[in-house]
Amino acid sequence: MSIPRLKSYLSMFAAVLMLGQVLTAQAQEALPDFTTLVEQASPAVVNISTKQKLPDRRVAAGQMPDLEGLPPMFREFFERNMPQQPRSPRGDRQREAQSLGSGFIISPDGYVLTNNHVVADADEIIVRLSDRSELQAKLVGTDPRTDVALLKVDGKNLPTVKLGDSEKLKVGEWVLAIGSPFGFDHSVTKGIVSAKGRTLPNDTYVPFIQTDVAINPGNSGGPLFNMNGEVVGINSQIFTRSGGFMGLSFAIPIDVALDVSNQLKKDGKVSRGWLGVVIQEVNKDLAESFGLDKPAGALVAQVLDNGPAAKGGLQVGDVILSMNGQPIVMSADLPHLVGGLKDGQKAKLEIIRDGKRQNLDVTVGALPEDDADIGTGGQAGAERNSNRLGVSVAELSDEQKKSLELKGGVVIKEVQDGPAALIGLRPGDVISHLNNQAITSAKQFTEIAKELPKNRSVSMRVLRQGRASFITFKLAE
Repeated sequence: MSIPRLKSYLSMFAAVLMLGQVLTAQAQEALPDFTTLVEQASPAVVNISTKQKLPDRRVAAGQMPDLEGLPPMFREFFERNMPQQPRSPRGDRQREAQSLGSGFIISPDGYVLTNNHVVADADEIIVRLSDRSELQAKLVGTDPRTDVALLKVDGKNLPTVKLGDSEKLKVGEWVLAIGSPFGFDHSVTKGIVSAKGRTLPNDTYVPFIQTDVAINPGNSGGPLFNMNGEVVGINSQIFTRSGGFMGLSFAIPIDVALDVSNQLKKDGKVSRGWLGVVIQEVNKDLAESFGLDKPAGALVAQVLDNGPAAKGGLQVGDVILSMNGQPIVMSADLPHLVGGLKDGQKAKLEIIRDGKRQNLDVTVGALPEDDADIGTGGQAGAERNSNRLGVSVAELSDEQKKSLELKGGVVIKEVQDGPAALIGLRPGDVISHLNNQAITSAKQFTEIAKELPKNRSVSMRVLRQGRASFITFKLAE
């Protein structure tokens, strides 16, 4: 091989080597380094344990709570090795149920945020700091609707976390959790933000942050950090079929948690806005029946009598498309938007009614502490009418209309073979609307049913045991 050709090969080899080094350096730079974040943030993350004294008879009856959802084999191990407790002064033997969770210090004078379910029903709450010193905590207040609890320990110049802005969090962003899974203090796990604004069953007031950060029992109440070392959420729960982490974790946005904690500190309770409606999702068929281009918004299935929505002119069958300029994509978007308002504030609603868009200004009320009773329907005794839907119906009595807060409607007395049976209607169901029309009598119901279009989605509002919802169906040729 000639010298010039050898030099050429060596030059090419050197260039490839340098390119490989550059790519390797870029790849290393792309991977996050959490070490500084963990060193700075860890001192403000605490372990939380609780004690609840339970008489033996409750333990024997299987009423002793588990150790924050541990799998059976772990729960049995801890319960089997839990020391026996002495008899109480009354003579009843007692045991202490212990719960392990996490939390974080938000002020130098000792305010601590955690989950409500970590400290619920506790007789004693112990906060263990990173230096392993223990402090007894006082429960300032809890909010079960958001699963947030505020604690207070006696201390001065305690380490605190930096608080971030969960609204600025972006899907795909790196996040990190510090907590005590299964009691292993200050365990660190990382992942990315999978989604924002998630609504979970029975959690209508929290737009959860979804991540793939490994969260296990004991992580509950611990902080979720962004790469700036700021807390953006409180790790609250996981979705699992095995009892352990399966890649779906959910955190309460810190903006929501701080609003709750500020109210708990000031008033000892949390107040939220309330419209006084029962809503449901708008699916493809309902969207077609209400004249929408695509499924979106919150369909009003029920308007509570004398509630803010009723006073503001909202009607059954309205589809709420936005509130104060914020679009309602899923029906679950509405409750936490309304809940963020205070009693007496205005909510500007964009709705669609009878196929036409319009705006309503509704003055929001205060969410009752207990869920309002809607009332249940009974049997009516009036003239029966049969119709092409395959049902016999009767008109509602004045007493039934009053108890159901209806101005009209019919009750199903008998379900025959036909469309009604196929869509699951039952005797005792009350039909208040059919094909976007309010039902005033059994005769009118039959007339509307006779004119129903074929092969097109038709909506029907049904009340069953006092709970209202819209359903859709199609009549074949």
